[in-house]
Amino acid sequence: WTYANIDTMRRQLKMMGLSIDWSREIATCHPDYYRHEQKMFLDFVEAGLIHQREAWVNWDPVDQTVLANEQVIDGRGWRSGAPVEKRRLSQWFFKITDYAQELLDALDTLDRWPEKVRLMQANWIGRSEGLRIAFEVEGRADRLEVYTTRPDTIFGASFCAISPEHPLAAELAAGNPDLTAFIEECGRLGTSEAAIEQAEKVGFDTGLRVKHPFIDGKTMPVYVANFILMEYGTGAIFGCPAHDQRDLDFARKYGLDVLPVVVPDSEQDFTVGDVAYTDDGRLANSDFLDGMDVDAAKAEIAGRIEAAGSGRREVNFRLRDWGISRQRYWGCPIPIIHCADCGGVPVPAADLPVVLPDDVSFDRPGNPLDRHEEWKNVDCPKCGKPAERETDTFDTFVDSSWYFARFASPHAETPTDRAAADYWLPVDQYIGGIEHAILHLLYSRFFTRAMKKTGHAGMDEPFAGLFTQGMICHETYKTAEGAWVEPADVLEGHGDARVHAETREPLIVGRSEKMSKSKKNVIDPEDIISTYGADTARWFMLSDSPPERDLDWTESGITGAWRFSNRLWRLVAASAATLPPPGTAPDDDSAPDLRRAVHAAIAGVTEDLEAFHF
Repeated sequence: WTYANIDTMRRQLKMMGLSIDWSREIATCHPDYYRHEQKMFLDFVEAGLIHQREAWVNWDPVDQTVLANEQVIDGRGWRSGAPVEKRRLSQWFFKITDYAQELLDALDTLDRWPEKVRLMQANWIGRSEGLRIAFEVEGRADRLEVYTTRPDTIFGASFCAISPEHPLAAELAAGNPDLTAFIEECGRLGTSEAAIEQAEKVGFDTGLRVKHPFIDGKTMPVYVANFILMEYGTGAIFGCPAHDQRDLDFARKYGLDVLPVVVPDSEQDFTVGDVAYTDDGRLANSDFLDGMDVDAAKAEIAGRIEAAGSGRREVNFRLRDWGISRQRYWGCPIPIIHCADCGGVPVPAADLPVVLPDDVSFDRPGNPLDRHEEWKNVDCPKCGKPAERETDTFDTFVDSSWYFARFASPHAETPTDRAAADYWLPVDQYIGGIEHAILHLLYSRFFTRAMKKTGHAGMDEPFAGLFTQGMICHETYKTAEGAWVEPADVLEGHGDARVHAETREPLIVGRSEKMSKSKKNVIDPEDIISTYGADTARWFMLSDSPPERDLDWTESGITGAWRFSNRLWRLVAASAATLPPPGTAPDDDSAPDLRRAVHAAIAGVTEDLEAFHF
């Protein structure tokens, strides 16, 4: 099925007359490609760039696989519609967090990348400077460690909150069925930050209280809260409701104190209503901090906490390690064999590639590799005892994180030919949609650094220049029952109405959206080429809209491009007889207007090509 689609695309790209070096063609799903990926994985393991550990994941109980955060829609699996659960599973991770600061700093060197993309990556990496504070817990010998970027607001703290996955939450839930039920309910929210941000902020009072580090006799309640992420900081926070909107919403819900401790310079009796105050100002209601600006107050609190041995300054990143394990058949097999005695053993390089078996059964949900006894059961390469293959496969983003390097030497017997890779890379001009700003582009930047560390490449950054093109859009059409209809099956009715070409039933016309297989609002390029010719199709796509903006594909637009192509043809045909023979330079008196027009066109086209203005 995949190779048939590739054949169709290749044929259509050739019909369009695109200048592609087909001798370098690769398919990332072919063993000739992914055997090199498996070799690099083993090299990355040896270099300490990969580890396996248990982690919380989104689990679809119907499809029986891990889902990415983006695949959890309103708490449900994007395909099955089943409520997603949180589970702890053993997963393989690329240590992208080891490169967090380097990936952030290097964004300043990518001056041929759109500022918007660089900002999106910087926000995703999310560097923050803060303070780790250890709060004393009443009645317990251990302390609760929190991480905060706003230690200046410590005198406005009115509660502490921990993640549902925090070890303390698990300990307290062991003897508390109500807390256990609350944690399970939080688990149904998934791990998506967007879902957590949009959900109502709720908590469970654990009954524990912590001592305020600077106010004698003051204690604060400890909640398990659904908006605290275990993966960020320590998985625990202190809440200062007056200066954080989430904390304020939470405090209003549970009747907690709201005390402003940062106030505008000019105001006296400052209060906070339903909106937290997050602007700059001076400290108030804060004892020894009163009158200081925010930065000075942060430094003062950090110094006192460190002097008391109750914490330390710390840099944190929002970026998490890249989980690459997927519990599904379609992906590159992870080349590890699990032995009861030896642990996880790399597949010997001579035995690569580990190829997906063809005789798999999809008769029930879950990973068919896990049920394929012949493929799964092998001998340990180290001790020879019975062992099992890793049945997880790579996230397919791994395949796309280095294909550009393979293009430099697509037939090499090693993942890359260093001479060819060093000559061709980094890619001079990369073109891709803005939707790749975070995942693909960030993963590729990490992967290239990993390839450099293991000797497969010689550069840090994969793409010197980046252009993010707009999307081709088209109206969408539905039947009254809600079934999507392709534009080829749509006819004009009375006025603006549209009807089905076969049944003549009226159709619901939706808004113009990005062409997609799911909404069936696609135009077959072969239909356009057979009707109007490839030149017209190419001209319309390039000229109708600046390439960084979305393009609405319309019948009037394509006919307009066809008329222009004919006008251009007539202009050239009519002028051909008056021009000097090919290969001879006309003198200044020969068709001077045409000569000026030609040189103006050469200059204009050259400049516009460089600037992507067509």
